[in-house]
Amino acid sequence: MGLLAVGAIVVLSATLMASLATTDALPDHVIAFLAALVVIAVGVQVVNRWCVPHADPVIVPVALFLNGLGYVMIERGDPTRAGQQLAWTAIGLGLYTLVLVVIRRSRDLERYRYLLAGFAFLLLISPLLPGIGENINGARLWVHFSTIEFQPVEIAKLALVIFFASYFVDKRELLTIATRRFGNRLLPDVRALGPILVAGAMALLIIIAEHDIGFSLLLFAVFLVMLWMTTGRWSYVAIGVVVFVVATFAASHVLGQVNERITDWINPWAHASGTGYQPIQGELAFARGGLWGTGIGFGIAARVLPVSSSDFVFAVIGEELGLVGAAAVVCCYGIIVGAGLRAARRARSEFARLVAAGLTATLGIQAFLIMAGNTRLLPLTGVTLPFVSYGGSSLVANWVLLALLMRISHEGNQPVAVPAVPSWSSNDEATTTVAPVP
Repeated sequence: MGLLAVGAIVVLSATLMASLATTDALPDHVIAFLAALVVIAVGVQVVNRWCVPHADPVIVPVALFLNGLGYVMIERGDPTRAGQQLAWTAIGLGLYTLVLVVIRRSRDLERYRYLLAGFAFLLLISPLLPGIGENINGARLWVHFSTIEFQPVEIAKLALVIFFASYFVDKRELLTIATRRFGNRLLPDVRALGPILVAGAMALLIIIAEHDIGFSLLLFAVFLVMLWMTTGRWSYVAIGVVVFVVATFAASHVLGQVNERITDWINPWAHASGTGYQPIQGELAFARGGLWGTGIGFGIAARVLPVSSSDFVFAVIGEELGLVGAAAVVCCYGIIVGAGLRAARRARSEFARLVAAGLTATLGIQAFLIMAGNTRLLPLTGVTLPFVSYGGSSLVANWVLLALLMRISHEGNQPVAVPAVPSWSSNDEATTTVAPVP
């Protein structure tokens, strides 16, 4: 509760500073915003104490802080979108609660692996269906029903992680133990990888058909991480890297969007008034921010960047909060990733361990891809910065992800009864003690 209070105070202070800097007055909705922060903090604490009292207490407060900071930065560029983001936050927290109430044991998910895989593929192909699919900014990722729009791939990635984990646990021995001879060497039977490779290839082809390179890269990276954690064999990772390089080379010659992003990554100044405009403005934003930043509300990136609330929200943070603020955001993701890996290490089953690791890798790699794209460490991928970027689909999916992670963390931290060294009393009854799982 103390961590939640600190996060709420920082977010409220940032909101007040942004309003004072831009309008020289406190925001009109300050009382309502303060009430919302109190309700969210108390509500989340009640839910966590009721459903997952033994879960890592750091994960949710840090995520809520990132969520609140994202709201402040989105409001800087587009107040209307900020209101929508607040509504999506409420929906995300509602689903967070629902998942914790419905899924009482993580191992129950293992029984539905093929159902979840089928559900994931239905979600992946839905943007390609006529009538409901929608093309926005060159990518066919959106599905709309009346006035509701969302990206199905955000939910599909969670279902695929659960499917990968269940399959890898089932085939672990076949993937790890060398049983087939190749010349003078024994190698694992790669036929066990057949179904999972087919599933992964179909998912990637569908996403590429939708021109969503960012999520293709994300799913491929998460697949490799989970495969390595299952087998411990670096040969699989090496093969995956080779496949990735070949696929990237082919995609750059086949898909104009990939070639364009790689070109803008290498030299955006060659297209300064066109596709290179946003990467250049993102770099200039970091330069203006310097060490301590211009101050919340005093930056210009939120106005000059067309997608300052989504793809380049990290550049806005870098400008207004400086290197110190940007590093703090990176540390926040590091804290969540560290807590997720700790939950994986303490998990009670191999399935739960792989799910926790896969979910953590999904969130961590996604955050890295977008922050690296903003700083031109990598080409832009188009994925969102978890909890910070504008986008209802991403925000809701990430709160569901945290709910699953909290459930696994709770299970791993629960105290269990272990037999103690027999201590015979006068009535000849042995005693036991309750100790936490190491």
